[in-house]
Amino acid sequence: MAEAKTMIYLGAPEGFEAAQGIISSVGVLKHIPAEQDKVAEAMRSASALLDASMKVRITDEMVEAAPNLRIISTATTGADHVSRKELDRRSIPVRTLKEDPDLLSNLTPAAELSWALLMACARRLVPAVQHTRSGHWVREEFPGIMLNGRTLGVIGCGRIGQWMARYARAFGMDVLGYDPLVSPWPDGITKVPLTVLAETADFVSVHVHLTEATRGLVSADIFTRMKAGAVFINTSRGSLADEAALLLALEEGRLGAAGLDVLEGEPDIGDHPLVRYARSHDNLLITPHCGGFSPDAVRRVCAHAAGKIVNELKQHR
Repeated sequence: MAEAKTMIYLGAPEGFEAAQGIISSVGVLKHIPAEQDKVAEAMRSASALLDASMKVRITDEMVEAAPNLRIISTATTGADHVSRKELDRRSIPVRTLKEDPDLLSNLTPAAELSWALLMACARRLVPAVQHTRSGHWVREEFPGIMLNGRTLGVIGCGRIGQWMARYARAFGMDVLGYDPLVSPWPDGITKVPLTVLAETADFVSVHVHLTEATRGLVSADIFTRMKAGAVFINTSRGSLADEAALLLALEEGRLGAAGLDVLEGEPDIGDHPLVRYARSHDNLLITPHCGGFSPDAVRRVCAHAAGKIVNELKQHR
């Protein structure tokens, strides 16, 4: 009797539970801690990797040392943490949720966190809570921005960008959008060039996949063009923005605030310049790339990602 194939899973327990039953038809799924050395060791004997964490960089060396590997399936829309050279050489597919617009269409946690960060920046929510916890009660220290009548600029008008536009319209905001790829153009968003969006919007929110073409899309020039006091939100990928220019805009007071769920180089962020700034300034809020993390959503996407593994391995029996 042939030995059962071993597959490894990285991510939350909810996703492991959802994927386990599906994977059992082709082998055994093991829940591996998202730590570089442990993942590298587990991959040596693995036929597949289901990654729902994005905490570990999958290097060419790790793939080269994994002779049985047949597929990597991620429960995320992007996989820029996975090096492709060795995978491509061996024709090993990397499957992501970007392939699954029907599944993603009603998954809203990432959009909801984006809006929460926008609201928290607009109302200075975190410092206001900290102020009260310290025993103070001076509301004049926390003037809020009224959203009604303001303008949201959405960079990337796909699924999440369109949810942001819906939320903005519910708050009485105008919505501008920049996206050279989306078609047909969504209702309720006024299409403008990126420079016009930067110069006009009171809030700018980024919802773009990271590619070589989009890396650094929100450039130093774009940050310079943003309105004084504007709020910047990025829950997509840190590398989409010039982080040095973002930091300078915050330090010089040109940006009113920023809310980030992503950083370049994550998860190794202990000495990241933006993290250092956030430790002593309350106009920068940073969360740990948790936008898509909702147990309900995690179960659904991990089950779906597991199905791709099953289909691939059954083809190679």
